[in-house]
Amino acid sequence: MTTPEKQVNPWVALVPVCVGFFLIMMDMTIVNVAIPGMLADLDADLNQMAWVNSVYLLTYAVPLLVSGRLGDRLGRKQMLQAGMVVFTAASLWCGAAGSAEMLIVARAVQGFGAAMMAPQTMALVTTLFPPHRIGAALGVWGAVAGLASAVGPLLGGFLVGSHGWEWIFLVNVPVGLAGLVMTVFLLPDNRQRVGRRFDALGTVLSGLGLLTLVFGLQNGQHYAWGSVAGPVTVPVILAAGVLLLIAFVVWQHRNTREPLMPLGLFRQRNFSAAVVAAACVGFAVTGLSLPIMLYLQSVMELSPQQAGALMLPAAVASGAAGPFAGMLSDRLGGKWVVLGGFLVFALGLAMIATAMESEASTWWLGLALFVTGLGSGASFAPLAHVATSGVRPELMGAASGIYNQLRQVGCVVGSAAVGVLLQMRIAAELPGSETSAGSELAPGEAAPALHGGLADAAGSVLLLPVAVLLLGSAACLVMRSRPRVADTSAAGATSASTDEAEARTGTAEPSAGGR
Repeated sequence: MTTPEKQVNPWVALVPVCVGFFLIMMDMTIVNVAIPGMLADLDADLNQMAWVNSVYLLTYAVPLLVSGRLGDRLGRKQMLQAGMVVFTAASLWCGAAGSAEMLIVARAVQGFGAAMMAPQTMALVTTLFPPHRIGAALGVWGAVAGLASAVGPLLGGFLVGSHGWEWIFLVNVPVGLAGLVMTVFLLPDNRQRVGRRFDALGTVLSGLGLLTLVFGLQNGQHYAWGSVAGPVTVPVILAAGVLLLIAFVVWQHRNTREPLMPLGLFRQRNFSAAVVAAACVGFAVTGLSLPIMLYLQSVMELSPQQAGALMLPAAVASGAAGPFAGMLSDRLGGKWVVLGGFLVFALGLAMIATAMESEASTWWLGLALFVTGLGSGASFAPLAHVATSGVRPELMGAASGIYNQLRQVGCVVGSAAVGVLLQMRIAAELPGSETSAGSELAPGEAAPALHGGLADAAGSVLLLPVAVLLLGSAACLVMRSRPRVADTSAAGATSASTDEAEARTGTAEPSAGGR
């Protein structure tokens, strides 16, 4: 049971939650607009710049299950505050980094701070609001995500052009401090008075599995898919990651006391379909950013400010679509709203890919980006609503951690897959350049090589996130339009034992009048 707390206006409490989530999502996309400047200033190569993004996504994804569970145990407000402190301090470190290696380490710490915050934001939204308002509240939360993802390149372009790449990180410091103060005064303390065991073995297995799997995906091209160190090869690393994750799932099945990831949640059809769809949308959002920003600056020769400004239609569309989609999911259920968002998102990406195959006008790209933002904004909030609609409040942190982790796994895989595929396509388009497997571009050669080969390469690469979104659309079709009413008939004679199991795993479904 929760500790006594004074009544608060949930819409006021939502403000610091959204501030924290905005910072997390913005920093996934704001870096790409600064890549050309960082390549030159830090004397870095393209693979190192890819890791500036990927290490953030990796250290964000790996601890999410633990963070969600700790929020259930220690208090979501306390975890959100701690995450803001780590994230803000790491942002200052990023801005002061003098080498690519230091920047990568600082980004890793920044991602860890983001991981402490993310599950708390989603869990707080679903517990602060009454059931009939959760869709609308998640609409605002989702709009913040879509807006932040689109505003990242826009703000980043302005800061890089006017102050330098360091300011894409330093801008987080005053915002993070303001958010931290707001959490103290505006957010209620919903600490749980429940004892929970810490699943140490599950934490180690899931963390090592994700680390090895993503390292193999990200660096496979760099090592020519061969030896990394002696007998340790990329395929061996990938296989080890898969085996560790299988062992993690087996352990979660055997650990009946307090598993890090309660597998019972996946018996609920909407939750299972929603986490698959979340991974797909994470893949698409992250996979879009690198090709589009390099194309705009290297092929269309736009300045960072102009490239960022061209993302404004996506930001406007996403911000407008989120709250509307959230309210619509309260009325109609999330299934069809999410499906429509996925299809519109895929259409927008296909329009961008088609434009990249020939000389593109800024008008056409702006329209395509508007469609893309509309689709991503319309899918994000209803998807979270579908995922949480049958979860018991005391396990909302665990469910939020699972949902956010699988979404971030999609982001990491999307970043790695698109980055590797982009390097392969550039090497194919420019066989004379040193972008082939196992080689790297020297900083001075990066821009000419990308300028010559990116148009065709980026267009073909974007077809991958389109295909992944279509896979996510298939997952949407599996969802129920509304959560099924719990079976109370004779056929449901599993009775007390089933009820007890549902209470432990958080899979009990609400009544027709609930969410």
